[in-house]
Amino acid sequence: MLLAALLAGVLLACLASVMIGAKAVAVPDVLRALAGERSGDALVVSELRFPRTLLGLLVGVCLGAAGTIAQAVTRNPLADPGLLGVSAGAAVAVAAGIGVLGLTSPLQYVWFAFAGAALAGALVYLIGGTGRGGASPVKLALAGAAITALLGSVTYALVLLDVRTLDQYRFWAVGSLAGRDGELAAKLAPFAIAGLVLALALTPKLNALELGDELASSLGVKVGATRLLGALAVVTLTGAAVAAAGPVTFVGLVVPHVMRAFTGPDLRWLLPASALGGAVLLLGADTLGRVLDHPAEVQAGVVTAFAGAPFLIALVRRGKLREHTR
Repeated sequence: MLLAALLAGVLLACLASVMIGAKAVAVPDVLRALAGERSGDALVVSELRFPRTLLGLLVGVCLGAAGTIAQAVTRNPLADPGLLGVSAGAAVAVAAGIGVLGLTSPLQYVWFAFAGAALAGALVYLIGGTGRGGASPVKLALAGAAITALLGSVTYALVLLDVRTLDQYRFWAVGSLAGRDGELAAKLAPFAIAGLVLALALTPKLNALELGDELASSLGVKVGATRLLGALAVVTLTGAAVAAAGPVTFVGLVVPHVMRAFTGPDLRWLLPASALGGAVLLLGADTLGRVLDHPAEVQAGVVTAFAGAPFLIALVRRGKLREHTR
């Protein structure tokens, strides 16, 4: 029932995303665009609204799923995709591509973002996997925080050295679905599908990891390999999302917690629910942003930050309350 409700929510969010904007579009025009007509408002829908909605759907699904896996791999309820350094790696690669190579189009630097995300994730896992015990959740979280701080400093240095780089980078870094070419969704969809398939295949083993490494190992789970594959799924999903829309915050943190209240901790249900919930949240934020400052718009990343920050504060305070109760 939950998944059916979320699917209905995704359809409604997609419809709202297509119809609402600087100019409202009626349902008949949406239907004409679906039928292939390319004139009037139907042209706006087919050329601008459809690609933006598909991209938002892809990014939301990726972030929701990536946040769920990140929290399972690190066993950290406050983990989100940025914890493993993925967003910071994408950011520094984009800043370098714009500042050093003079890239100007998202279609050009999208691959830099993806490569930077992958390399940063690999570096975090390499550092977190050294020493006794291998890649434990605590070591991965600490390594991710250290790499994120380091790469963030490099990014700020790159963008502050050149005004043109700063102008282009800040539009990408705020997290937005506006101004993205429709080809982005098609180019990144294979990576998103691969990450989702890998994440779904890992759910039984990640469920076992929730019981602790020793018990999971006694059940036949290869702890190191499972955590490595989980990190790979996070990197793939987050890399695709960040490359397309920039580092949209809080989606990967908020959605898994909300969905867990309905599904419980079983990742076989939590993962698909979080993926659909991420799509609903991001499409809703993007649509709301078009209304808040009409006829201009507020970027989706700003809306999710305003919505997610109070949730994070409440989550931390609830954790403190539990500690005091104990």
